[in-house]
Amino acid sequence: MAAEEERALLGPAGRDDGDGGGRSPGPPPTLPAVCDPRRLPHRLLVLALMCFLGFGSYFCYDNPAALQTQVQRDMRMNTAQFMALYAWYSWPNVVLCFFGGFLIDRVFGIRLGTIIFSIFVCVGQVIFALGALLNTFWLMDMGRFIFGIGGESLAVAQNTYAVSWFKGKELNLVFGLQLSMARIGSTVNMNIMGWMYSRVQDLLGYTGPSTLGLTLMIGGVTCLFSLACALILAYLDKRAQKLLCKEQGKTGEVIKLTDVKDFSLSLWLIFVICVCYYVAVFPFIGLGKVFFIEKFKFSSQEASAINSIVYIISAPMSPVFGLLVDKVGKNIIWVLCAVITTLASHIMLAFTFWNPWIAMCLLGVAYSLLACALWPMVAFVVPEHQLGTAYGFMQSIQNLGLAIIAIAAGMILDTRGYLFLEVFFSACVCLSLIAVVMLYFVNHLTGGDLNWSAKKREKLQKVAANEKEI
Repeated sequence: MAAEEERALLGPAGRDDGDGGGRSPGPPPTLPAVCDPRRLPHRLLVLALMCFLGFGSYFCYDNPAALQTQVQRDMRMNTAQFMALYAWYSWPNVVLCFFGGFLIDRVFGIRLGTIIFSIFVCVGQVIFALGALLNTFWLMDMGRFIFGIGGESLAVAQNTYAVSWFKGKELNLVFGLQLSMARIGSTVNMNIMGWMYSRVQDLLGYTGPSTLGLTLMIGGVTCLFSLACALILAYLDKRAQKLLCKEQGKTGEVIKLTDVKDFSLSLWLIFVICVCYYVAVFPFIGLGKVFFIEKFKFSSQEASAINSIVYIISAPMSPVFGLLVDKVGKNIIWVLCAVITTLASHIMLAFTFWNPWIAMCLLGVAYSLLACALWPMVAFVVPEHQLGTAYGFMQSIQNLGLAIIAIAAGMILDTRGYLFLEVFFSACVCLSLIAVVMLYFVNHLTGGDLNWSAKKREKLQKVAANEKEI
């Protein structure tokens, strides 16, 4: 069968390459378009598999947030213990962010690496669900730890596949579609897991660890679906490699910890902005459902809906804002707008009883904008050979911050309540705001290019390219 496909793709007899024995692609292929790796229908199939590759991971990541009330009640845990479920996900990624790309490039390869990381996600979710079924909290923590080992590295593998199959102008769109699918996974989780728990409760006739564990086990089916996508994608990639003589995808990351000593002040300020911003978003979403129930008297379903609005907005807006920032430039200004909007959202939620949909929609827009403007700035302030180290370090300290703040947020909520917690999150965003202002002045005083317009950057890049040719 494989030989027939190869003959179909290369042509009936192939063409001599001029040296007597080699073959090069001949007449137009006779394979159906959906089976031909060079044609759009096949590449769209591959794109769909890439997008669904991370669906299960993102769906199950926020299972605790979608079931906060049920998890705390059925497992008899306080908020600090509940937030430890998020901390245990982040701990392995403090280290793995440096080595995920290395494992894909040098140890497993993209195909085997993706399958292995998908298996870690599946096994982690199963252990997490078993911990609930057996009413064993430490087993749930272990499941989240194993889940975390696979989750972040799977995202690296997903990006590697994208670069391998879609280069040039298509790549930004592909990255945007992958991010959108991830946010759809999170949104579906937020809105369906509570309903699923109710159906399992109706089936069993009672609440408790068994109901929770079975619900989480059913949710884990999405991880099996993503593992199936990984297996199919591996087969199609291997087939394309054989038919087109293409190389297996690599991350291109070069991790050298000694590069850290050469990081500029601008890069360290970007790290501070990243950590202080995201610790005020993800832990808040993790605790948001009960917040909306207690303060605004929302029903469980309404609370799940509003808590997911950040992800709902992010799904369509991330590609749009990415295109906007690409066309306009001025990255620091966009980051400043996002941080100020986020601060306003937290202040509204903390000190007013205005309709919380307003604040959460603003938060969703700001979250989407910041991601599109902040992460590309790293490439502007470090040489290309240090990009792998810079992004690895950025993700590492982000996960360290999320792990620590998740536990701290749980402790604050247990002892002080939601008002103090919102003040704490607002303080984190204020630190991020201070770092953005400092970055603006440091960039201005050092003649940096972080706040250039897109036209100015493109013009200077052309001048530099012409000088290099001369």
